[in-house]
Amino acid sequence: MKPTKVWAVYFSGTGTTEKTVRRIAETVAQALSVPCETLSFTVPHQRGSALAFTADDLVIFGTPVYAGRVPNVLLPFLTEMVSGNGALAVPVVLYGNRNYDDALVELRDILRADGFVPVAAAAFVGEHSFSRVLAAGRPDSEDMLLMEGFAEAVARKVLRLDAIPKDVLAVGGEEPIRPYYKPRDREGNFINILKVKPKTDLSKCNGCGLCAALCPMGSIDASNPAEVSGICIKCCACVKGCPSGAKYYDDEGYLYHQHELEEMYARRGKVEMFL
Repeated sequence: MKPTKVWAVYFSGTGTTEKTVRRIAETVAQALSVPCETLSFTVPHQRGSALAFTADDLVIFGTPVYAGRVPNVLLPFLTEMVSGNGALAVPVVLYGNRNYDDALVELRDILRADGFVPVAAAAFVGEHSFSRVLAAGRPDSEDMLLMEGFAEAVARKVLRLDAIPKDVLAVGGEEPIRPYYKPRDREGNFINILKVKPKTDLSKCNGCGLCAALCPMGSIDASNPAEVSGICIKCCACVKGCPSGAKYYDDEGYLYHQHELEEMYARRGKVEMFL
């Protein structure tokens, strides 16, 4: 079975999921000698139109892991606006060195419900959105080699298929899917950062508007970057994307959670692949 096109489809606030999905998709396409196209659904206007694929497509479909799951703000788009129509799919999740928990199970099942046929899956590691030291620089050169090896294995598997697989692809995680991970302090008390929003150091801000353009929720006012009127998903696209370092978080609970993650998970998170 040979697809006629490979797609790299992703949500990626700070670019790590994009880097991962594109490398896998481009390598698969090269191995199959077919074209590769890219679709991002990261910013609001990209989620305004439905995405539809065909049975001749192979879709590398990626999301980051938020609290051990697929980001809940994406669920309406993923469940209502995406149609697989029999396309083969490779769900990919990117986690920030703690754990991907049940995100891969969840993404696999969402894609199946959308009409895709998952044939492989993977969990890769990227620099944590909250931090510049937790999994810093990942995906790195070692990860990229793993992506390429995984992609080549995917291409070989697809070429060996003579019919659509009937068995559900086994991936890491638990079923039923567990609740979203909740950060806690050392006494076990829940740290609620759901309503925390980034601040702006106006002495550093040059008014370029890049933070507003990068915000996946469209929550930052381009004419007044200090105004965050909508929800904040803590993707840190504005913080890491600001060229002058004007965006930051100062919430006590947020910073406690950030530092706890940096201390508790200061090791090389493991990549897991399923074929």
